[in-house]
Amino acid sequence: MMKLGVIASLIAGAAAFAPAQVSQSSTALKAWSDKLGAQAPLGYFDPLGLLKNASEERFEELRFLELKHGRVAQLAFLGNIVVLSGARFPGYLSPSQNLAFADMPSHGLEALSKVPQEGINQMVALIFFMELGTYSLKGKGEFTGDYTSVFDFGWNNYDEAWKNKKRAIEINNGRAAMMGITGLIVHEQIGNLDSMPIIGLGH
Repeated sequence: MMKLGVIASLIAGAAAFAPAQVSQSSTALKAWSDKLGAQAPLGYFDPLGLLKNASEERFEELRFLELKHGRVAQLAFLGNIVVLSGARFPGYLSPSQNLAFADMPSHGLEALSKVPQEGINQMVALIFFMELGTYSLKGKGEFTGDYTSVFDFGWNNYDEAWKNKKRAIEINNGRAAMMGITGLIVHEQIGNLDSMPIIGLGH
């Protein structure tokens, strides 16, 4: 189920852009091909037709989901790489069960299966409150996914060209990370994750 959820998130976020299908009108192509994110190497990419006859509101909703899933995927991918390199928190994940962080498996889904139920409950609660926080800030920024009203590290000191460049980089990195974390999950299930060149053998 977790693999299906990740893949569904990937499709929902990244499928908003790519070469136009023949069935889509030139008007629709023009409407979305100029949007930030319709960029090399794929350009406008919408193989599922999610934007066919879509409104601007629908586009912004998909962009919001793409950014959110891309940001989570970047953290997930980096977290997997760090753990697979052998890095661990000091101390105990569950003192009552004498379960140290150092004793946890390196592979993501395998490690998740070892987390006590109390830990799973805490993770679910954290995700719930993060979702509430994310949606409470929706529509309050300069653009979809902009949280500088809360976290501003000098964003407004730069011009529009710089901002658009950084936003495009984030979109691309998020898309790559969604593919990356999906790949790590798939290879973990196949059983050849440790043979991948990007993964260290620190565990």
